[in-house]
Amino acid sequence: MTVDEPQRAFASAPRDPEELEAQAAPSESEISAVTTLGEVSLTVSDLARSTSYYQSAVGLQLTERGDGEALLGVAGRGLLRLTERQGARPVGRHTGLYHFALLLERRADLANWLAHAARDRVALVGLSDHFVSEALYLSDPDGHGIEIYWDRPRETWEGQVGSRMTTLALDVDSLLSEVEPESEPYAGLAAGTVMGHVHLKVAAIPETVAFYRDALGFGLMAQLGTQATFLSAGGYHHHIGANVWESAGASPPPSDEAALRHFTVLFPSHGELERVADRLSRLGHPPHETNAGLVVRDPSGNPLVLAVAVDVSSSPG
Repeated sequence: MTVDEPQRAFASAPRDPEELEAQAAPSESEISAVTTLGEVSLTVSDLARSTSYYQSAVGLQLTERGDGEALLGVAGRGLLRLTERQGARPVGRHTGLYHFALLLERRADLANWLAHAARDRVALVGLSDHFVSEALYLSDPDGHGIEIYWDRPRETWEGQVGSRMTTLALDVDSLLSEVEPESEPYAGLAAGTVMGHVHLKVAAIPETVAFYRDALGFGLMAQLGTQATFLSAGGYHHHIGANVWESAGASPPPSDEAALRHFTVLFPSHGELERVADRLSRLGHPPHETNAGLVVRDPSGNPLVLAVAVDVSSSPG
């Protein structure tokens, strides 16, 4: 598919009803353009079951295993940390994680993953074309949402995120036409896979925008009224998504439920981290220091770790 083909296809496609509400005037980000996302940390009810799922179904590698905890990733890069809370109930209708999103480098990588899912009977919950990207959705044994996606070339969508990002049916035949012969048996997610974005369940959109845009400094890329919002650094389509579809007015999850422990925002330097931390403190969101980095909670109680990136060369966008 050429760069122009998605443009022509979307020009003639019916618009998504939610997309018609989107604001098409993105705001500039006050955060560094090379800010990225890092490790996502979740609680799970059965660590052995979850590590097996994330290795065999998703294709992550187990890089560390400790007492009640495991770190998974690719090529030595940790992306997902799991902490066992035995007997925890599945994810419920509280604030927290809607999904985390693993970004692949090539369309062929996504095609190879989909072929693996078909061969190995990995259950999917969605297949979507978002104009900016093509995405596959699944859910882990505790109900944590997962997206696996690749981005169309930036020149295809830059400047059009607010007006064109949508949800249409994925052209599965077109995607599978790019499956590579050497992709069987599936060898796991490619080494260039990164944490592309996180999508959160929040209690209300205005307060969420005020925190992530005005306090943290991400640019507002698109907003679906009071239902959802998408924000980013450096003009990317989104590093942070948030919605109230299952969580309007909700509270954070109870301690006996599988949940988001935190997600990580990575800054290019200590100076940039300090600048953002100062702004958060001035605006009433003072972070506190932990071994992982500075921790702050958004208005819905979702925890973020703010840290300095070791390597930002693989940043999306």
